[in-house]
Amino acid sequence: MQLKRVAEAKLPTPWGDFLVIGFEEITTRQDHVALVHGDITGLTPILARVHSECLTGDALFSLRCDCGFQLEAAMNHIAEEGRGMLIYHRQEGRNIGLSNKIRAYALQDKGADTVEANHQLGFAADERDFTLCADMFTLLGVKALRLLTNNPKKIKILRKMGINITERVPLIVGRNPNNTHYLNTKAIKMGHLLNDT
Repeated sequence: MQLKRVAEAKLPTPWGDFLVIGFEEITTRQDHVALVHGDITGLTPILARVHSECLTGDALFSLRCDCGFQLEAAMNHIAEEGRGMLIYHRQEGRNIGLSNKIRAYALQDKGADTVEANHQLGFAADERDFTLCADMFTLLGVKALRLLTNNPKKIKILRKMGINITERVPLIVGRNPNNTHYLNTKAIKMGHLLNDT
């Protein structure tokens, strides 16, 4: 187990009341959170989202990506479902960090796609560690889930870590003229499933 549960509190949101639970990585002390809505105990699969931190999209309303749109849509879907959870995975910029993400944006402004920009900076296309998310599901006693995602890598890694994912639920929102090339690159070069099936 790479994480420990450290705190929790009520979190009212525009979509309903959630419980925000703080986790801390044991070795690095990096924090992550889970937002839980309703009763997530039992054997019936819950609706869940692993949402990777994106300051520019989630908080600054960037149209360069679909992240902020996905965060809001996931919160809404979970609230409508009546039970579920969202993990806010604090690995900014596919885990290259905020400053490097801005450097990658600058390279994209000069014509590189999102994968090429990461490579030019010396990173893999995706540096995230989803095993931390598996630990969060385990610590919260989640037995089975329906995962809101377009990323097959998340499903593969979580299943390898023993998480029972019974269904992939597409989360396709926020396409606009500013992020079309970005989304197409994710589909073509990273295998993201950007259709509604």
